[in-house]
Amino acid sequence: MIEPSERLTTTLADRYRIERELGRGGMATVYLARDVRHERDVAVKVLSPELAESLGRQRFVREIRMAAKLNHPHILPLYDSGECDGFLYFVMPVMQGHTLRDRLTVDHTLPVDDAVRIAAEVADALDYAHRHDVVHRDIKPENILLHEGHAVVADFGIGKAIVAAASETSTFTQIGVTVGTPAYMSPEQATGDELDGRSDLFALGCVLYEMLTGEAAFTGASAQATIAAGSSTRRPRWPTLAATFPRTSATWSRDCWRRSPAPATRPGRRSSRTSERQQRPAPASPRRAEPGCPPRSRSPSCRSRT
Repeated sequence: MIEPSERLTTTLADRYRIERELGRGGMATVYLARDVRHERDVAVKVLSPELAESLGRQRFVREIRMAAKLNHPHILPLYDSGECDGFLYFVMPVMQGHTLRDRLTVDHTLPVDDAVRIAAEVADALDYAHRHDVVHRDIKPENILLHEGHAVVADFGIGKAIVAAASETSTFTQIGVTVGTPAYMSPEQATGDELDGRSDLFALGCVLYEMLTGEAAFTGASAQATIAAGSSTRRPRWPTLAATFPRTSATWSRDCWRRSPAPATRPGRRSSRTSERQQRPAPASPRRAEPGCPPRSRSPSCRSRT
């Protein structure tokens, strides 16, 4: 494992004692550190120097502070953030457990009850965040932690902070397109359009499909081809084994991927309610689940996908 740089260790020494690297991605590196003041282990995520240089630093820190106000049982909290000697960083708790990606790598598919419960908990977190004007922008199995049997969504507010900070520089278009993961990216995110909560729900539909089928909803020979597949009007066909799933599982994913006009409601709230219904015993005379929204709802946070 690569050791943290001496400059980073020295810069944060009065607040965090950097111990070792936990992981590295295209935009940031995560370190295990010791919170000196509170005597606890934390994860310090440091943006790559190239990305940090391209951002409006004050705007980034301001947006991270807004994300730190999110308080929900299925959202990983932010303890701290800041800029120090050219480093942009934020601090999170170290969670015991593993990611949804880790579990899918081992088990390939999840039992229906587990998949529905995870989707419902993530949808509940999304509903809360969307009502506070925070869009995640990168919902995927790697960002869904499984802790004490429940889903916890990590990196909330980070994508918004990066895009908002980049809007103050000439790199806005490049950064705006690259925040996100091709296999879970909504069509409007792929084209750099302004996003609302429906983009996160598109990604969650992809995650649910993958949990139940063991396959990615959208694939391609390259990142560009994968994005093109997700932007197509064609949607994945549920395999024949889908007959064993609750009827609303396929409906729920298709609703997340909906592109045609539909009555409006809050997307995360609708998805959470639908997932919860799947976990309840079926009534004696089940009624067909409605894939759309209540006809009288006018919530502005769920205008139909165009």
